[in-house]
Amino acid sequence: MHGEIEEGAVIYDKATGKSRGYGFITYKHMESAHSALRAPSKLIDGRMAVCNLACEGLTGASTTPDLAQRKLYIGGLSPDVTSEMLLNYFGRHGEIEEGSVAYDKDTNESRGFGFVTYKTTEAAKKAIDDPQKILGGRTIIVKLADTHKGKPVQTQVPAAAVVPLAMPMAPGYPQLGKAHPSAAPAGYAYPQPVAPYQASSSSSPAAAPTPYPSQSTIAYASIAAKKDPQGIPPTTPMGMSGYPYYIGKQ
Repeated sequence: MHGEIEEGAVIYDKATGKSRGYGFITYKHMESAHSALRAPSKLIDGRMAVCNLACEGLTGASTTPDLAQRKLYIGGLSPDVTSEMLLNYFGRHGEIEEGSVAYDKDTNESRGFGFVTYKTTEAAKKAIDDPQKILGGRTIIVKLADTHKGKPVQTQVPAAAVVPLAMPMAPGYPQLGKAHPSAAPAGYAYPQPVAPYQASSSSSPAAAPTPYPSQSTIAYASIAAKKDPQGIPPTTPMGMSGYPYYIGKQ
């Protein structure tokens, strides 16, 4: 519809034989390519496709600074909702640049979510603020696509870029279960040998103290120990107030 085509093809996967979701078109005249780029969004077979110059890459049409504020994530879609229904529903808020329902590559069934990119940030804000978010009999989720990505993925450093460094270890402390890479492990013997004391020529070592003389044993007389009587010793009966207690004769 934009002009005579010189060549074109859809790119297929060599292993599965299925489409990879993009292709290339070459026009005979530059004016035809410019005419196609004036309306980059094309509805093809129920999906909103996007065209751009091949030299810009697959994302050349969407490399604008405000893309994060214009691209929306649509979740909670019914399996019966098609890309055409999705575009017609969100087209009431403004002009759509691109959008479609996400389909499974193997089964070609809806995955329950999709994306819509508006041409202006105002239209995207209207879609988010719309209180009536019901499509296909379900309440859908509408939010910015960047907030749905989750945590960023950490960049993996290739193994070839990491150079292992050998950590030096004391020869007396080998690693458990491994032989020391640089030297054989050497244990420590106890007690360790001590170098002999070198006496100085200028001073002589102090003499050892003389031991005390032994004393004679003194004999003591043996003392006989008295044997303690067994039982409780008898006590004198006492009266009141310290006076003796007398028992009258009968």
